[in-house]
Amino acid sequence: MITRVFSVRVWAPVGVLTSLAYCVHQRRVARAETPGLPGQRPVDRSLLELKMVQVVFRHGARSPLKPLPREQAEWNLQLLEVPPQTQFDYTVTNLAGGLKPHSPFDSQYRKTVLKGGMFAGQLTNVGMQQMFALGQRLRKSYVEDIPFLSPTFNPLEVFVRSTNIYRNLESTRCLLAGLFQSQKEGPIVIHTDEASSEVLYPNYQNCWSLQERTRGRRQAACLQPGISEDLQKVKEGMGIASNDGVDFLSLFDNAAAEQVHSLPSCPTLRRFAQMIEQRAVDTALYVMQREDRESLQMAVGPFLHILESNLRKVMDPATAPGKTRKLYLYAAHDVTLMPLLIILGIFDHKWPPFAVDLTMELYQHRESKEWFVKLYYRGEEQVPEGCPDQLCPLDKFLNTLSAYTLSPEKYHTLCSQAHVIELGDGE
Repeated sequence: MITRVFSVRVWAPVGVLTSLAYCVHQRRVARAETPGLPGQRPVDRSLLELKMVQVVFRHGARSPLKPLPREQAEWNLQLLEVPPQTQFDYTVTNLAGGLKPHSPFDSQYRKTVLKGGMFAGQLTNVGMQQMFALGQRLRKSYVEDIPFLSPTFNPLEVFVRSTNIYRNLESTRCLLAGLFQSQKEGPIVIHTDEASSEVLYPNYQNCWSLQERTRGRRQAACLQPGISEDLQKVKEGMGIASNDGVDFLSLFDNAAAEQVHSLPSCPTLRRFAQMIEQRAVDTALYVMQREDRESLQMAVGPFLHILESNLRKVMDPATAPGKTRKLYLYAAHDVTLMPLLIILGIFDHKWPPFAVDLTMELYQHRESKEWFVKLYYRGEEQVPEGCPDQLCPLDKFLNTLSAYTLSPEKYHTLCSQAHVIELGDGE
């Protein structure tokens, strides 16, 4: 969750197969043959060749973004001690390779000092360990089970992009340390963008139309039947005034952070933990509204365009050597993942936890030359919307994305519409 994204915003990623590795890969990717739909010939999965992997992940566990009234948890500075195995040098640049942009989010977080001395939104050593473990899992999948990636970081194989927020940059470091065991053949560069033009989260500050469409929905969600009564119950249990602006999103943010760090918490937060998470999801869904396709487009459409472009470049025989990578890593946020999961039809109605990953694999059949996509969430195979099973023909997968994908030009046009209307109404 990003503070201003949810305040103003409402909702403000070798080698040749040995015989042993190949057998392991067959067990992982193949279930012999897929029967397919009537009229379709079965796909022999043993003939699939992995061509590219894209991973969108949330940062590791962190401190809360805003403390609750009467909160008891103490965020001790010892939680910032860096586990030695997660150390890995890296450089941050803008998308063009220039100097790292200023981070207004980090400047804002440093203004909030929590009990115990930590700032709001800081990655902890628990979060660092989570990201290191995710890197280890990716290593097992793409280095050990099959030698798809080199065992050491190679900038010709891996592209890394993150939002320009320190907990995400540091989470990426820890993931890379786990994935490549802190070994590299060249410099690690993490690319990032200005906050004003970032597309790895719903950018309410940069998109007038998105801001207009969702204005007031977060406050209105608190008044919905069921949500309103449950919120009052939790507030009364915590001794929080009914008019202090606390909602289920801020309650869940604190409860989840305290739980993952095993910190002493308010008894009311512990007692209603499951209900708080569900109501936070209900609030977020009310803000996003699945039927509001244009809002979802503006929230993650430009990011979907990036993911789709990566797929198409690998497929295109005219793509020059060196213009694609085997692995694309995108360090994002819960507010990125939730709309992505909704669009893909795989949202489980649970809040995307810390260090969660959405992984997209692109395969080509060695004989037919057909292309397929496999999707994983939290390491589990998924069936995307519009796909017959876990092995999705690429054209069907792209068809699902196409309803929401926005090119930069279309994004700019759609985002500026509300502003134009507003000016027109004022004349």
